[in-house]
Amino acid sequence: MDYTYSEIAEMIDHSLLSPTLTESQLESGCKLALDYQVASVCIMPYALKRCSELVAGSNVRASTTIGFPHGGHTTSTKIAETRQALEDGGEELDMVINISKALSGDWEYVKSDIEAVTQLTHEAGQKIKVIFENCYLEDNQKIELCRICAELNVDWVKTSTGYGTGGATHDDLKLMRAHSPASVQVKAAGGVRTFEELLKVRDLGVTRVGASRTADMLDTCRETLDLEPLERVTK
Repeated sequence: MDYTYSEIAEMIDHSLLSPTLTESQLESGCKLALDYQVASVCIMPYALKRCSELVAGSNVRASTTIGFPHGGHTTSTKIAETRQALEDGGEELDMVINISKALSGDWEYVKSDIEAVTQLTHEAGQKIKVIFENCYLEDNQKIELCRICAELNVDWVKTSTGYGTGGATHDDLKLMRAHSPASVQVKAAGGVRTFEELLKVRDLGVTRVGASRTADMLDTCRETLDLEPLERVTK
């Protein structure tokens, strides 16, 4: 094997973004993330403060979304969301670009929108992931977004919200990796549901995946590595 359990677990952002999740499910999701020692919990904004309290002192980071899921919020609204998220303990923020502006070719607006959130996040010493929502974009638009994100020194470029008409594809991941410098990582979201698929996108240069089937994937990983199964209250 060319990986350890920790290397795989640290690729996963455990996603708790479904609007139908109850508070008890959000709390149990945070505890699952702690059990499996994943990279982060990406949780609905209102629950971020509680999430940050639950993961405090661990290696699991608290994260949330900005402009989610459609990206059409005004920049000032995204800035307000970012400030609130940082105040609530957010360590990694997943921001949706203004998809409408990208499709309209207003790259100056798109860049300014990303820059505002990135600058505020980096000033606080935290990290930013920029969501393209590739299912709505042409390749030349994805490439331009990679160029903008590289210029702004974002931490990750991300394929999708998981709530569009499609998720991460291998072709998109290859394109994003090819058109991003080494300093910008690539995150796959939407469609990575098995350990086998996680390994495939890892081979494409992906360093993070957004996942809701975290327990299933990491249980398979542990079984593959002949590790004891984790004891936990719930999946």
